[in-house]
Formats: sequence, C-alpha cells, structure tokens
Amino acid sequence: MMGAICRCLLLLVLAFPLLAAAAAPASSRYLFVWAMEARHPQASALALPPTDRAAWRRTLGLGKDFLAVFDVRPGRSFGTLVAMLPVGSAVMAHHTNYAEPPNDVLYANDWLANRTYVFDLRDPRHPRLLRKFGSVGVLSYPHSFDYLSNGNTLATFQYSGGFNHAAGGLVEFDPQGRVVRTASAAVPGHPNIRPYSLTVAEKLNRVVTGSADMMGAQVSHVVQVWRLSDLKLIKTMRLPPQPHWFYDTAADASEPRVLADGRTVVVPTFNCGLFRVRNLASHDPTLQHIYDFGYRTCEVPVVVGNFLVETMQSGHAVVSLDVHDPQHPREVSRILLPPDEYPHWLALEPGGNRLAITGYGMLDTWVRFASIDRRTGKLTLEPSSIDFTRTWPDGWKGSAIPHGAVFSNP
Repeated sequence: MMGAICRCLLLLVLAFPLLAAAAAPASSRYLFVWAMEARHPQASALALPPTDRAAWRRTLGLGKDFLAVFDVRPGRSFGTLVAMLPVGSAVMAHHTNYAEPPNDVLYANDWLANRTYVFDLRDPRHPRLLRKFGSVGVLSYPHSFDYLSNGNTLATFQYSGGFNHAAGGLVEFDPQGRVVRTASAAVPGHPNIRPYSLTVAEKLNRVVTGSADMMGAQVSHVVQVWRLSDLKLIKTMRLPPQPHWFYDTAADASEPRVLADGRTVVVPTFNCGLFRVRNLASHDPTLQHIYDFGYRTCEVPVVVGNFLVETMQSGHAVVSLDVHDPQHPREVSRILLPPDEYPHWLALEPGGNRLAITGYGMLDTWVRFASIDRRTGKLTLEPSSIDFTRTWPDGWKGSAIPHGAVFSNP
C-alpha cells in the first residue's frame, strides 16, 4: 500500500512541471498597431476646422493610414516589424477594437475621414484588407467596436445627418459586414448626445454607451443603456453631479467597461470621474458616483481580473484600481511617465500581463510597454518600446503616429 502511494506521489511530482506549464498563459507573439504616416507628428492641428481634411493632411504632413505588425516575443526579436499594410490617405487614424476578436477580424477607423477598414488577421504576418465603409444610412463617424459572441460586431456612430449635426447611434454588422440593425441615440431634451464608446454585458442582454464629442464641440452629461437583442434604447441616464466640487467630473462619459463578473459596468468620464451602473438588468438602471481619479483628463481603460487600469493623460500616469468591491474602488498602483508623455490608449495582452501604451506629446511616435501583476494589480513600466520613426516598407521615410493597438491572441 505504501509503495503504491509513493509511486502516485512520484508521478504527481514528475507531472507537476507539465501541469504548471499547461496552466501558464501563452504570451502574444504579435502586436497589431493602427497608425498613420506623419512628417510633422507634433504639429498642432486642433485649431483647424475638423471638416477641412486637406488642412489636416498638410499641417501634419500626412501620408497613408496603415496596419503594422510587430514581433513582441520577449528576446532578441522584440520590436521587429514583420508586416505593414497601407490602406488609404490618412486624416486621423484612431480607434480599433480594444482587443483582437476571436475571429481575428479587426475594425480600425480613420475618424476624421469617416472611413473604417476591416482587416483579416488570421495570418498575422500577412494581414489582408477585407472591406472598408463610411456612413451607414444617416449615421456617420463610427468610433468604437465590440465583438459579440454570435460573431457580429457592434459599433458606435457619433453623428447622424452630417458632421456634428445630431446624435448618432449604434450599428450591428454580421461577420460579412452586412448591416443587421441600426438604432438612434437621439432623445428629446438631450441635444448633445454623441455615442462615444461601448461595453456589452451579454449575460444581462445589455449594452452601455458613453457620450462625448470627439472634437469637444459640446459637453454631454449622459450614459445610455440598450437591450442587446434588438438595440432598443432602455434609458438615458444623466450623470449625477457631485456637490461642492470645483471640477465637473460628471461630464463626457467615455469608455464604459464590464468588470470580470460579466454583470457590473463602470463608466469613467474624460474628466476623471468613475460611475457604476446600478440595476443594469432592470428597465430602470441608475448611476452612482464611486470614485474620482484626481486628475482632469482620463482616457482608455482595460479590465484585468479584479483591477481597472486607466490612462491618466493629464497626470502622465497609468493607474490601477482594485474594483473587486465596485462600491469602494481603491488605488493599488500607479506608474508615472516623463512629463512630456501623455498616455491615451491601453491594450492588454490576452491571458498575459503586458500592457501597450500609445498617446500624445513625445508618445506621438512610440509605443511603450508596462506589466501588471494580476494578483496584486501592481504596475511596472518596462524598458522596452517601439519607435515609429524609421524607413517603412512602402517607401515612407520618417515618423508615423500609432493609435489603436492590440496584442495577438496566443
């Protein structure tokens, strides 16, 4: 009997390294980066009319929008460019999906051009352009994209009836790019609704959208909740203002995120407030203020287990919040970037611990990397980075501006 027990223990000991290896997350091999060629990446174009695309191209010295694929395996090959796919004249290369979808089809928009490109990434070293599109009916200027479990993609569109004319809405596309359904975000009494980003809580049959104008032409103070199955607008909720606060954190809801339980949704604002959607599954959800990040321009977040990690653009920082108790978030870690770097975009390695950061200032032409301890939320700024000033395979010599970035699926 003891011999049998000893043999079993020996087998377990011998098998343990194999089990541990099987349980260890596989790291991503590639980073896909949506970018645009720019001879004057730090030239200020914000004072230009948003609809004057020629002036934007001239001021920034723009070339083409392109998708770049980099090898990001740890080691000597890190940062090697393995593919570049130019697709069209650049005006403002902007958002992609926040993570590579399971079907390896990535949406990427040039926002000011009102043009979205759809890429096939199944062969990462040879990405293909599947299609492109602009407006869908009266809806225009799509901003954010979320993959659904049925294979469709849901997108926010900022406007309807022309540039900054009226509230946009939602569009659902099937895997072939056909429009499944559309829905308007327009609500009487709320003229400043501009659907910005979205998150989907499929367990609850709900979609939550923020509202903020990309060009800051007006201020919005609402969050909207929709039924996923038919895109019926359930409720438009006003962000509750915080009394006695000097700065309006209840304005311009940006990037809603569903937490790890698949049921709790939090909504940051560009002014660095953080709100929780209560009773999301009901027909009468409400908003509760739960946190102030303490900065005054906050950007793209990611959810990493029990942690919400967000870029603090005005603070040159990335902050990790413990949100396992969403009523009482608490900061557990932050990293500070140099004072001339303004982080905006954040991408999480699926199943891994790496973060990719793009932004403005001296980050205009770089991708930085950080890591997070998934147990504690501790953030570490890594020494690795990717320089976007180089000679590119299409003949462009000089700088490019990266924006949306996603790690490849392992």
